[in-house]
Amino acid sequence: MKLGLFGGTFDPVHNAHLFVAEASRVELGIERMIFVPTRGPHYRASPMASIDDRLAMLRGAIASNPHFAIDESDLDPAASGYTADLAPRLRARYPDDSLTFVVGGDSLVESPWQRFEVVLANLDVFAIAPRAERAPAAVDAFLQALAPHERAQIVTLDLPALNGSASLVRAQLARGASIRYLVPEFVDRYIASRRLYADASGRAETGSKSTQH
Repeated sequence: MKLGLFGGTFDPVHNAHLFVAEASRVELGIERMIFVPTRGPHYRASPMASIDDRLAMLRGAIASNPHFAIDESDLDPAASGYTADLAPRLRARYPDDSLTFVVGGDSLVESPWQRFEVVLANLDVFAIAPRAERAPAAVDAFLQALAPHERAQIVTLDLPALNGSASLVRAQLARGASIRYLVPEFVDRYIASRRLYADASGRAETGSKSTQH
């Protein structure tokens, strides 16, 4: 089976996440797109919402799409948060499947990737989704620094460049503004009912961007 892997803290999951996951699934002919939430990288601030809350929001957000699923491999307390450690575990979990890892262009160029060659060695395809706030030149420069055989595994998706982010959602909540239409209705209701991110001020611009991968 051709599987897609879409990782993140999902703090919270938002509509841009869902669009990129579905649009890349269709473009690449992926049969199932698997969301891989991380417990929280050891090298940066922990997510604001608990694992249980982030999982509940993610489950509710993807429930209507039969092509979406969740893998909890990176929620183990021993998980490092590094993609280079996660990728071999996912390869072992899905040994007979074709694996495509989908990332946003911002994630690719804003921070150093540890042991990127290990990441690629455990995947069939590494797919990059454009982000509106990042010029294509930055992604091109990253790709040019790779060896030819590494570049051969990478595809750039033909998708609209989006600005939506978890930090934007938290910033809206921090100032008491609406997040309707930034997140799925289920997530909007869940956040309101649990009063999540009520103390998001001061951390609204952190948490969705990592310093290493």
